[in-house]
Amino acid sequence: MGRQVGGLPFERLRSSVVSKLTDVPKRILIGRALRSDRLGETLLPKRIALPVFASDPLSSVAYAPGEVLLVLSIAGVSAYHFSPWIALAVVVLMFTVVASYRQNVHAYPSGGGDYEVATTNLGNKAGLTVASALLVDYVLTVAVSIASGIENLGSAIPFVVEHKVLCAIAVIVLLTLMNLRGVRESGKLFAIPTYVFVAGVFIMIAWGAFRGLVLDDTMRAPTASYEIKAEHQGLAGFALVFLLLRAFSSGCAALTGVEAISNGVPAFRKPKSRNAATTLALMGFLAVTMFCGIIGLAMATKVRMAENPAVDLIHDGVALGSGYVQNPVITQVAEAVFGKGSFLFVILAGATALVLFLAANTAYNGFPVLGSILAQDRYLPRQLHTRGDRLAFSNGIVLLAGAAMLLVWMYGADSTRLIQLYIVGVFVSFTLSQTGMVRHWNRHLATEKDPAKRRHMIRSRAINTFGAFFTGLVLVVVLVTKFTHGAWVALLGMVIFYVTMTAIRRHYDHVSEELAAPESPSDDSVRPSRIHSVVLISKIHRPALRALAYAKLLRADTLEALSVNVDPAETKALRAEWERRGIDVPLKVLDSPYREITRPIIEYVKGLRKESPRDVVSVIIPEYVVGHWYEQLLHNQSALRLKGRLLFTPGVMVTSVPYQLESSEVAKKRARKRSEWNAPGSVRRGPAEQRAKEPSAKD
Repeated sequence: MGRQVGGLPFERLRSSVVSKLTDVPKRILIGRALRSDRLGETLLPKRIALPVFASDPLSSVAYAPGEVLLVLSIAGVSAYHFSPWIALAVVVLMFTVVASYRQNVHAYPSGGGDYEVATTNLGNKAGLTVASALLVDYVLTVAVSIASGIENLGSAIPFVVEHKVLCAIAVIVLLTLMNLRGVRESGKLFAIPTYVFVAGVFIMIAWGAFRGLVLDDTMRAPTASYEIKAEHQGLAGFALVFLLLRAFSSGCAALTGVEAISNGVPAFRKPKSRNAATTLALMGFLAVTMFCGIIGLAMATKVRMAENPAVDLIHDGVALGSGYVQNPVITQVAEAVFGKGSFLFVILAGATALVLFLAANTAYNGFPVLGSILAQDRYLPRQLHTRGDRLAFSNGIVLLAGAAMLLVWMYGADSTRLIQLYIVGVFVSFTLSQTGMVRHWNRHLATEKDPAKRRHMIRSRAINTFGAFFTGLVLVVVLVTKFTHGAWVALLGMVIFYVTMTAIRRHYDHVSEELAAPESPSDDSVRPSRIHSVVLISKIHRPALRALAYAKLLRADTLEALSVNVDPAETKALRAEWERRGIDVPLKVLDSPYREITRPIIEYVKGLRKESPRDVVSVIIPEYVVGHWYEQLLHNQSALRLKGRLLFTPGVMVTSVPYQLESSEVAKKRARKRSEWNAPGSVRRGPAEQRAKEPSAKD
């Protein structure tokens, strides 16, 4: 068989090397592994759950008002007077969605959210459509939030603007590491900047209202003296209606992330449903108040925004040019209310940039949970259902981060381009979820006899019916007004997710059918006629002798040693040594004119199976274990290649007989001196001292 077949098995090598190279930095970055029975300690009180699950809709007030004004600027400053009415429509929609989702969290507290509601009441296809929409929306939430935060930060730090893609990816990596530490720890980190941002906006609204209404001060935004060059002056009729609908659909970005609370009910402390519903109501109140306040102050301070500020913003009859940087609405309002460079202005500006980064945390909590549920339903790989060392769904977090980084790179971290893809998915899930809730109440009303409960159900059904109608109407508006501006990309992403998840489910179903244990006897349960044991031999050494001794212990029907002749001199020496020792196992040597090892063995084993299809061939491979990863690179990998090929050969069983060399013992002792030996699985179980405290199976 050549010089040797043995070597460290790939699985053992990979586990040893990876655990040694990654365990220390992994513990530094994400902390010590937690036991499964400590899951209850990671549950969130309402004060932490609010910034964890509602940071996206709360932070959207930093850019949603600006998106409304940007669209209206197409018709010039005269169209700005429509902004309060658009804000009012967004407020009505927000209250409708919040009221609707309060019904959801009480009726479906398991964490499935829109996906569970749609699947249970409308069928698997509707549920999968909702899941596809939410997965796309979560990825876009991370991309848009990070890109917007980078742009806000870039107005103060030029380096960030010059390298915004790199900076955006770096922020995503940082958020990923924070979330890998666990939802409770990340929530504590995010709570302070979120509450500082909310407090700053409320102080700005209150102080601005006091100055304007009581002190009668004149507050002017830095862009108040600019004129807007309208792309379409004096719009009327259908064109004006279309513009207003497009502005409304852009303002609806304030609603993204509302559904995350219904998906995250299991992460709340008990009573889970009540705490989630309370958090929803508080989030809706805060978001609506801040959104309306900023819109009102923007009108009072005469903020001017344009989709192409370099050309469309005019000062003293001259376009501002490419050197002009257009600051967000919230920054301009803060400058007008507090004064540029003031303490409160700096605090609010910093909190705004930070909370936009942290808004992505809504997706970091929603995407992994939804991915876990989909994996449990066999629509996504089962690895997404596994909790990591810190009891978070680590694989889902990493997958979300990878998709968001790809999107940021493709769109150059440009929030204006990314936001056109936004909110399509979330309104698909809103509409189908509320439609499913209507059917849910209809089903329960058909059997419920208690008058009080029926009145409650009828009221809930009315709320969900209005929610389904309103969100469905908004979905149509969003599709019509945003389709050519990028919404088609989001729809394409939904289709890709839908097709992929359908294919995964089909694969899992097929495998389950194939592996299902039959009621009647089959080839898998019937005892084989005979067992042929084949021990692979390259030379006579201790691993080979141990493998032969093990094979004899199995008492197979036939036993033979097998070698491949790639070097006539070595083969001759092997035969001579075999005879000299008087080994009572027949030695068969396969010729290999082209010095191959794997193919002759595979063909020989297949020949044995072909002669007797009901027999089983047991291939025994002697291997020796080395103690250093680099030693493995110096040895033949024939064993690994053979096992990989034999796995695809029906009726063949492969057994490895390891032989530990002295270097493996030295490595084990050296590792123990550093506190523990990283055996396979030790990283998952946690440190040695932690395992020593765990109760044993005997206790």
